[in-house]
Amino acid sequence: MTSSGSGISFMSFHQFKCLHVYFNGIQSALWLRLLLWIWIGEQVDQVYSSHQNFHPHSIKIPGDITLGGLFPIHSRGPHGVNCGELKKEKGIHRMEAMLYALDQINSDPELLPNITLGARVLDTCSRDTYALEQSLTFVQALIQKDTSDIRCTNGEPPIIRKPERVVAVIGASASSVSIMVANILRLFEIPQVSYASTAPELSDNNRYDFFSRVVPPDSYQAQAMLDIVKALGWNYVSTLASEGNYGESGVEAFMQISREAGGVCIAQSVKIPREPTAGEFDKIIKRLMETSNARGVIIFANEDDIRRVLEAAQRANLTGHFLFVGSDSWGAKSSPITELEDVAEGAVTILPKRASIDGFDQYFTSRCLENNRRNIWFAEFWEDDFRCKLTRPGVKLDPEKKKCTGDERIGQDSSYEQEGKVQFVIDAVYAVAHALHNMHQDLCPGSHGVCSNMDPVEGRLLLDYIRAVNFNGSAGTSVLFNENGDAPGRYDIFQFQMTNHSHPGYHVIGQWTNNLRLNLEEMQWSGGDRSVPESICSFPCKPGERKKMVKGVPCCWHCELCDGYQYQLDEFTCETCPLDKRPAPNRTACRPTPIIKLEWNSLWALVPASIAMLGILTTIAVVITFIRFNDTPIVRASGRELSYVLLTGIFIIYLITFLMIAEPGVVVCALRRLLLGLGMAITYSSMLTKTNRIYRIFEQGKKSVTPPKFISPTSQLLITFILISVQVFGVFVWFAVIPPHTIIDYEELRPPNPDLARGILKCDMSDMSIICCLSYSIVLMVTCTVYAVKSRGVPETFNEAKPIGFTMYTTCIVWLAFVPIFFGTAQSTEKMFIQTATLTISMSLSASVSLGMLYMPKVYVIIFHPEQNVQKRKRSFKAVVQAAKSLTEKQNGDMKIEPDRSQ
Repeated sequence: MTSSGSGISFMSFHQFKCLHVYFNGIQSALWLRLLLWIWIGEQVDQVYSSHQNFHPHSIKIPGDITLGGLFPIHSRGPHGVNCGELKKEKGIHRMEAMLYALDQINSDPELLPNITLGARVLDTCSRDTYALEQSLTFVQALIQKDTSDIRCTNGEPPIIRKPERVVAVIGASASSVSIMVANILRLFEIPQVSYASTAPELSDNNRYDFFSRVVPPDSYQAQAMLDIVKALGWNYVSTLASEGNYGESGVEAFMQISREAGGVCIAQSVKIPREPTAGEFDKIIKRLMETSNARGVIIFANEDDIRRVLEAAQRANLTGHFLFVGSDSWGAKSSPITELEDVAEGAVTILPKRASIDGFDQYFTSRCLENNRRNIWFAEFWEDDFRCKLTRPGVKLDPEKKKCTGDERIGQDSSYEQEGKVQFVIDAVYAVAHALHNMHQDLCPGSHGVCSNMDPVEGRLLLDYIRAVNFNGSAGTSVLFNENGDAPGRYDIFQFQMTNHSHPGYHVIGQWTNNLRLNLEEMQWSGGDRSVPESICSFPCKPGERKKMVKGVPCCWHCELCDGYQYQLDEFTCETCPLDKRPAPNRTACRPTPIIKLEWNSLWALVPASIAMLGILTTIAVVITFIRFNDTPIVRASGRELSYVLLTGIFIIYLITFLMIAEPGVVVCALRRLLLGLGMAITYSSMLTKTNRIYRIFEQGKKSVTPPKFISPTSQLLITFILISVQVFGVFVWFAVIPPHTIIDYEELRPPNPDLARGILKCDMSDMSIICCLSYSIVLMVTCTVYAVKSRGVPETFNEAKPIGFTMYTTCIVWLAFVPIFFGTAQSTEKMFIQTATLTISMSLSASVSLGMLYMPKVYVIIFHPEQNVQKRKRSFKAVVQAAKSLTEKQNGDMKIEPDRSQ
């Protein structure tokens, strides 16, 4: 027969790769199948021929029903070579787990009785394109080819053995391989059950409708890892993924779930190239350090990439800085961290919940070259495991390697630890077996062996039975699938610990089954530290600080202090306290502002009160003296009636000091309004009346001998009371318009430092109202001063013109000094105290000036020189006229003499 060598020829495989890319976007399965059949049909001669001979890259186990198997027996080869080194655990252990499961099923009288399961097991060499080539073996039996034009060399038609029909495929391992193979198997309706592929993409039941898996997808794993991150209190992490379906889809699932859930931000998302260049991992570590606060690193990467990341972190002297959260590709493996334990310490890893299968351990450790000839790769495994060399005919033995004796024993002469996915391989085989068993019971009731209804096995119907299985798996947990063919999420959480533990290594610290159960007390970090390290963008703001978010990064913010009179309303907002309140020391709330008033024990009150008390006592002494010596010449000459009125005004001026210091109340405020201007009005009305009387008398004397009107004591009192009534009337109008009341002024004493803020209890009298209250008295005072100036030439023998003048000059000076002090302290924090003290002292001084200059000399004479207090010649108006004329002549004479002196 004309054929071209053994195996399948794939000279046009690049054409198929283009076709594969094309049919990924096509929706119609009919067109996909038609296109693929055309391409495979061109190679059918080589396909049929290859199966007449031993297939060097597969294991064939005969049976009534054949299952396919895809395992990474070898690693990816270097450029231009399909396969590399043997993978003992991921390859041989897993593949042997399938053979073990088949043995168990075939020997079980309850499961598929009288039906033997066979297998066709292929090596994917950890490469998706190579796995796709190999998987074409599974669909050969479904291709119908006209062989009428094929003839043997003798002209006879060939005898072609039809390839076995594969009803389901167990595998593959890597997600990228499963994705590639699933695109072929779904076209021919061959169910596929994976034991290790976890990419979320494979959950798409529209694209991968014939794909199922006994391991949970990475979307569950990503959710579990996100829950771990949140449980540790982290909100700012980086992600690291190996290029390919597993790494990229795992990180994408984590990022998508974190976006939807909120609370976790991604600082960096770094991809590790398939073929990293020299220094690539050092660059990755340097990039991760650009966001050094993101100490947590979510890593979806293969073992080699994980190891090289740890090596780069060690070279950068960052041992203990990064806090790794590894996916199931890291799991509890020792190979990625060997001799890098200090860098990996504290790493939290996740692994689908699993158990060691004791039966498999017994099975595998009993394998030897003699009893395991069905495994075509076992000899290679033997050499690698025992580090020896088997002799082969025609092959010279390497003198550097010892010769294999065949008596070596696994687990005794070599280390052995069951690979983590063995359980899932067994469960995958059993899932198909249970589906076939249930299908056989429904389609072939009472029949021994495979009946016509199951010959051939319909792929879509078998898929329905696979999705419907529910049994206890090899680890005792239930095996079942959801509508997308995914297994439920069940994970163990590990942490790699070195110190403070009797057995350094991976330790179970929690579980995840739709929700996380994490024992934080059992966790320990670099150096044996029990406190959870931080991986956050921004530290929590202190009380009284608000968060100012960084645009586009919801986990990052700047803390801004609520300053001034602001308090923290919530974590993002500062609000100003109401006017009657100030922020608490921690600025998380407002507290009432203390209320103050001028206290009697304050220096600002003691000094004015002392001066006023001294003035009151002096005034009382003067009044008593005047009353005691009421009929003496000095008292009578001073104008007794106006003197008593004037002394009353002085007394009130002193008294107002105590009202200004007293605690404000309605009565106190009313008395302040009434007496503040009244005392001065009484005093200066009396003085004005006196100076006006003197001025009018002497001015009239210059003109005639007729005395002016209204110079009698009664007239003087009437004029004085009229002037006083103006002040009283104004005050009562004020009472009517704005009744007296107290207020608490929070604005006056509100400095930048809120701790010094005070509310001042005071009467409703502003600075301007005080000035307005005193304005009438000031007018009287100025008018009186004017008359005093005009009367300055009156002879000393005539009444009190000059003492009144001196009094008014001094008083003006006092009040001119008062104005800048009073208004100049408006911005002072002690404004109320300074202004009150200034006002009261100024009033007391003006009263003291009047008292001292007008009455103290008289009292002195009355008390100490009574001999001078005698009746003098009574002055008539005629005498006043003569005095006025003589004064006028004197002034005129002076005016005449002045020019002579100037000459």
